[in-house]
Amino acid sequence: MIKRTLFFGNPAYLSTKNEQLVVTYPDKEQAPKTVAIEDIGVIVLENQQITITNGLLEKLTNNNVALINCDQTHLPIGLLMPLSGHTEQTERFRNQIEASLPLKKNLWQQTISAKISNQGALLKEKGIPMRKMELWAKEVTSGDALNHEARAAVYYWNNLFKIEGFTRQQKGLPPNNLLNYGYAILRGITARAIVSSGMLPTLGIFHRNKYNAYCLADDIMEPYRPFVDLIVCHIMETEDSIDELTVDIKKQLLSIAAIDVQIDGKRSPLMVAMSRTTHSLHECFEGSARKILYPVYV
Repeated sequence: MIKRTLFFGNPAYLSTKNEQLVVTYPDKEQAPKTVAIEDIGVIVLENQQITITNGLLEKLTNNNVALINCDQTHLPIGLLMPLSGHTEQTERFRNQIEASLPLKKNLWQQTISAKISNQGALLKEKGIPMRKMELWAKEVTSGDALNHEARAAVYYWNNLFKIEGFTRQQKGLPPNNLLNYGYAILRGITARAIVSSGMLPTLGIFHRNKYNAYCLADDIMEPYRPFVDLIVCHIMETEDSIDELTVDIKKQLLSIAAIDVQIDGKRSPLMVAMSRTTHSLHECFEGSARKILYPVYV
């Protein structure tokens, strides 16, 4: 079953009863709404006047729900995750921590090759020449020593949106605002899957910034980014303005968890595919597999 993504943009009181999330709107005269907690994968809290009970937080944590809260500018800034996400967590932590440098370099090679391939496939769908992307994806070496990721990024961002002079920057001009929001949601989905697979989202295979609590999530989400980019392309083609993140635009970006992707020859929702990716990563760490399963953009 596809886990649901819930977005709360209005003042609300969130509590729990009988394994249900109970939503009460203090400013509206309407009966409380309920959602089965076991059906929830991600919750986004945007409004500053949302109250949530500790009892609900406990149940959301026990069910591995990624709870994302936003700041006053309505952008995601926090993520609540369980301390323990798997029965074999200690052993899986040890396997991850003791992973050899050659293994991590090989895993990063697979990750960047998959990312560039998916970026190229999206360019091809948009009618943009992508022969260079195909070559770069095939030529990625261990640890991406030749930095093909950066080469591909320059070509990709120069061509994808057909905006003269566009650069991908956190505080850059639109559609950077859309990309920031979509990637933040994707990061939460990735961290959730990593914890469910019994691994540390902090300890990456490539990213290692000491101030970053989600290095592994930032690693593993790389080949998934083009699926966010696809949604952003659609928004740009259908919306009159993208200067502001409207409720409709946010709803479209939040749909990332449920879009169908192809992984290991099968179609599945992205959130399900992400769990397959992180499980395959665990198998690489423990030595029972050599390949990470990533989705293929088709």
